[in-house]
Amino acid sequence: MPIEIRKKEGESGSALLYNFTRRVKRSGILKEVRARRFRTRPVSRIKRKLSAIHRESKRVDLERQRKLGLL
Repeated sequence: MPIEIRKKEGESGSALLYNFTRRVKRSGILKEVRARRFRTRPVSRIKRKLSAIHRESKRVDLERQRKLGLL
């Protein structure tokens, strides 16, 4: 949805710019653009599985060390 601002009679250029920037901020366009700026690609299924396996092995190792009193 484009933002449209019309210059009112007797309105200065700086007031017009101020109204425009205020309307852009209120619309949430800047927030959305900043969020899209550094788009992250979705992680592949294999990488997610490997990450889960790694986390589980770290958890098991941590529990083992706690039982042995090493931590």
